[in-house]
Amino acid sequence: MSRAAVVAGLGAWTPPTLVTNDDLAARLDTDDEWIRTRTGIRQRHVVGPGQATSDLAVEAGRRALASAGVERAGLLVVATSTPDQPLPATAPQVADRLGLGTVPAFDVSAVCTGFVYALATAAGLIATGVADTALVIGADAFSTILDPADRATRVLFGDGAGAVLLRAGSPDEPGALDGVHLGSDGSQHRLIERPGGGSRTGAALAAAAGGQLNGQLLAAGDADGHAAAHDGYLTMQGRAVFAQAVQRTAETVRATAERLRWPLEAIDRLVLHQANARISAAVGQRLGTPADRLVSNIDRVGNTAAASIPLVLADAAAAGDLRPGHRVVLAGFGGGLTWGSVGLVWPRLRGGPIPAAGPSDSPTL
Repeated sequence: MSRAAVVAGLGAWTPPTLVTNDDLAARLDTDDEWIRTRTGIRQRHVVGPGQATSDLAVEAGRRALASAGVERAGLLVVATSTPDQPLPATAPQVADRLGLGTVPAFDVSAVCTGFVYALATAAGLIATGVADTALVIGADAFSTILDPADRATRVLFGDGAGAVLLRAGSPDEPGALDGVHLGSDGSQHRLIERPGGGSRTGAALAAAAGGQLNGQLLAAGDADGHAAAHDGYLTMQGRAVFAQAVQRTAETVRATAERLRWPLEAIDRLVLHQANARISAAVGQRLGTPADRLVSNIDRVGNTAAASIPLVLADAAAAGDLRPGHRVVLAGFGGGLTWGSVGLVWPRLRGGPIPAAGPSDSPTL
């Protein structure tokens, strides 16, 4: 194709409230060593009272626009599994707050692969001439859907947002997205899920209530009409997720490398969804990727779901670990199950990347 989507700006943001492993140890049966050795995480940021996913997305979006040296974009795609509300989508509100006007704006829900799916979608719309520029934001506030008593999920997730500004350009210039590979396996959707809040819950409640839906039942009922508030929490089957994440992520990276005709050893930086440090290490070992080519910030922010890839990109680029000319593959894996990857040669950004705020100005919870 003669027209491609090119990365032109990069920004990230995390909310100021910081939760350390010691903070969690005061509330759960765990400690700092247990969390660090199993996940690689030592702290994470969480939204405060009154904050929601759109607030994170707006801040990251502003930074990406500033990085690109532009004030507007012709399209907005927000990847999130924690929208401000079930409907309408979060993206139009974000577009309005960013002053983008009446541009097309919509959400993409593919859990932790959401950012890759959103990039692929925006790149396709740019390639076909629907838009000349696109702002792609990954934003999630998973702290709002975690069971406070569930150690398995509580220690993993943090909140944040990251964004890239894409512009129309040439397929052979630095920053051009290429080699997109996407996949899914709905037969294993129960490995990572949040059961409540959808039409299946509503239909079951309607039957249980004799067809009379009311807010109280919709919020707290299950198929038998009994209280089931836990259905609003995220659940994961950890061991099975680990195995699938390693297998599918390695497969999708290989697929993108093949489409780009890059030998695996030619990949300078492998940017994986920051799910768990042990998963990233296992993927690197399976692909034969040296540890110093695996970009990571999970120790500082935890698993931020759809935000994790742009967040770690911003951090790595700002720190100089990601440099112009590097061959880079981005790869995600998440609920659905979903997975995907995309490659690019890292460009020189006009305004530089704008990373998330550091922990030095963050209050602890």
